[in-house]
Amino acid sequence: MSTNWKLDPTHSGVHFSVRHLMVSKVRGAFTGYSVDLAFDPKNPTAGKVDVSVDVSTIDTKEEKRDAHLKSADFFDVEKYPTMTFKSGKVEAKDAENFLVHGDLSIHGVTKSVILEVEFTGEAKDPWGNSKAGFSAHTSINRKDFGLGWNQALETGGVLVGEKVEITIDLELTKG
Repeated sequence: MSTNWKLDPTHSGVHFSVRHLMVSKVRGAFTGYSVDLAFDPKNPTAGKVDVSVDVSTIDTKEEKRDAHLKSADFFDVEKYPTMTFKSGKVEAKDAENFLVHGDLSIHGVTKSVILEVEFTGEAKDPWGNSKAGFSAHTSINRKDFGLGWNQALETGGVLVGEKVEITIDLELTKG
């Protein structure tokens, strides 16, 4: 039987990175999100996870860029305020590593993706609470989700890369 886990937001994060000017990576995070996770280390393939992200909480440490990302050129948060991941099948690669198949919805488009997930362990905190950690990663092409804005560069290439790396690090409390 799977156990439900409660998100510890102070020890968790939803992050991304994307190429900028073809030479570097811009990193950012979403500070508003929720996670509904059921997981049993004795039967991990029966687990389920749903993640919902408030897109308006995007933070790249640059206000003007964040405003542009929230605009109709990119996420259009007025029309599409959330992005979600809903798991389906869970495959065990070994005792700590899993492939979680599911549907990722961004900007009104839903596509099947696979999260590579590492179960980083379970421990008791100093107050007797059972904690568990997970780290998940996937890559998407932002154009597949209707996020196609770009600008050609004078020297060739484009301002914003198409490949987006997504990382979700979670610490959860049993209960």
